[in-house]
Amino acid sequence: MLKFFNSKFNKNNNYHKGITLIEVVIGLGLMAILIQAVYFGFSNVLEATGKDKSRFDGIAILEKEIEIIRNMPFSDVGISGGYPSGKLLAEKNIQLGQQTFIIKTTVRNIDDSFDGTIGGNPNDTAPADYKLIELEVSCNNCYYFKPIHMNTTVAPQGLESDSNNGSLFINVFDANGQPVSSVDVEVVNNALNPIITINDNTNINGILQLVDIPTSTSAYEITVSKSGYSSDKTYPIGGAGNPNPNKPHATIGQQQITQISFSIDKVSSLNIASIDKMCQAVPNVDFLQEGIKTIGAPDVLKYSVSSATNSNGLKTISGLEWDSYNFLNQDDVYDFSGTMPFLPIAVNPDTASDLKLIMEQKNPLAFLVSVSDENGLPIKGASVELSKIGFNQTVLTGKKNIIKTDWSGGNYFEQSGGVEVDNPAGEMKLKIIDGKYSTSSAEWLISNTIDFGTSTTEFFELSWNPESQPPQAGNDSLKFQIAANNDNATWNFIGPDGSAGSFYTASGGQISASQNGNRYLKIRAYLQTADENYTPILEDFTISFYSGCVPAGQALFGGLNSDTYSLTVQKTGYASSTEPGLSIFNSWQEYKATLNSN
Repeated sequence: MLKFFNSKFNKNNNYHKGITLIEVVIGLGLMAILIQAVYFGFSNVLEATGKDKSRFDGIAILEKEIEIIRNMPFSDVGISGGYPSGKLLAEKNIQLGQQTFIIKTTVRNIDDSFDGTIGGNPNDTAPADYKLIELEVSCNNCYYFKPIHMNTTVAPQGLESDSNNGSLFINVFDANGQPVSSVDVEVVNNALNPIITINDNTNINGILQLVDIPTSTSAYEITVSKSGYSSDKTYPIGGAGNPNPNKPHATIGQQQITQISFSIDKVSSLNIASIDKMCQAVPNVDFLQEGIKTIGAPDVLKYSVSSATNSNGLKTISGLEWDSYNFLNQDDVYDFSGTMPFLPIAVNPDTASDLKLIMEQKNPLAFLVSVSDENGLPIKGASVELSKIGFNQTVLTGKKNIIKTDWSGGNYFEQSGGVEVDNPAGEMKLKIIDGKYSTSSAEWLISNTIDFGTSTTEFFELSWNPESQPPQAGNDSLKFQIAANNDNATWNFIGPDGSAGSFYTASGGQISASQNGNRYLKIRAYLQTADENYTPILEDFTISFYSGCVPAGQALFGGLNSDTYSLTVQKTGYASSTEPGLSIFNSWQEYKATLNSN
């Protein structure tokens, strides 16, 4: 049983129960170590996410560069000012967001043995059979970015053969540009009579060469696959849903070599959890998942699938191709109030990734602001101000509020017996006895347990409403203490200085840092009056906090009117960002702001 000792009792009996200075120092030291470990662990996760995103971007750049080279005339495939000469730059920069990628290109002539070699038997008098292109991408302003290499080959249109047929060279490489051997390759041509069906495999170099096959226009359907890997294929021109494919069915011309490349790699899984800011499951959330890889123009996506979390707020998606995935909310009840990590999420080959969708009940118009640094890492504690004529609101990224407003019907843990919560319902005040309020002692009420769902917590301010009380009630007629723990059993109420002898007496005061790192929390409210005709009143209290279920770099505004707003994002150590004419009109919108460090 918790007992309350008023100040008179403590004074007369010279009794004070508390903790020693040594215990406080030790406790704060241990808490500091815990918070530092959590911080560095979270930082490592963010750093790894940024690293994976940069790596994926680098791979995508190389793949695009390879396709450009493959579509160039054979005579142009060479280095400008080098040898073999051509129109390619030995080095060039590609800007992607805040990151600069450097592409280095090397081209070599190759004498293939399939038609003899120079000086050999038979002697090849035209030894430059094809060209080997080596590409390297690096990034000087990306986190721990290791250069990525890819190789490919291109061959001339003319085929050294007396046949009127042609040849099809199929090249398969992985996400790192390395050849993939033993890939199942199916080539079908239904336009010929008889129909051609070829099932073969790539060699150790990831290549399958089909020499001397019949000519045909846009009719060779090619599919590449391997157990445990993603797949790729060609598409018909004018096909339903993808009339302008990036890789149309192959054309084979007379005495020509047609080259086509595919990229596949080991598939991955993505574990999705839909939760609220208190880490509680939000069940049956509908969403649309889309990759950024395209199979056709304009913007025909390779992956676009609607799905939903289950009754436990969970969904595992297996067999995913490496890609960068976006998620669009399709739920009728909830909106995204943030994601962990930021979207899009990069899924690398042969990995199991986690994504948290943080949900809040719909309050249209809702506006989510995601703030990151120049490396794409979330910025916690950035001030996000949204304003227009007659409206101004500022929210900090990585900060949420929990509000408790109703104690009626016994919706509390314990009270001293002198607190009224049912008249009116939910409002806390002193009980009135014979038309008067007791002035003889302080009364108290302890809230039910607030479960933040994780011990990765950081508490900011405790505020309440109304902030001021009747002056007749006396100084500090309403005050508070807080108890927090990880066992939901040990409740030691303390004030802002971390001791049992201090109290929160001013709304908006900073919560003691010694409470950080705890999952469970209770509030103890003290009420007393110096005048029997007046009572302190508590309508609600608010705790602002950060936790492992609060996105570090995101801030949500809700209940907005369709209008044009001004947005200002700033934080010490960074150059501020301002958007003066921001139109908000959809039921949910997201704006991404990048702050560059000073």
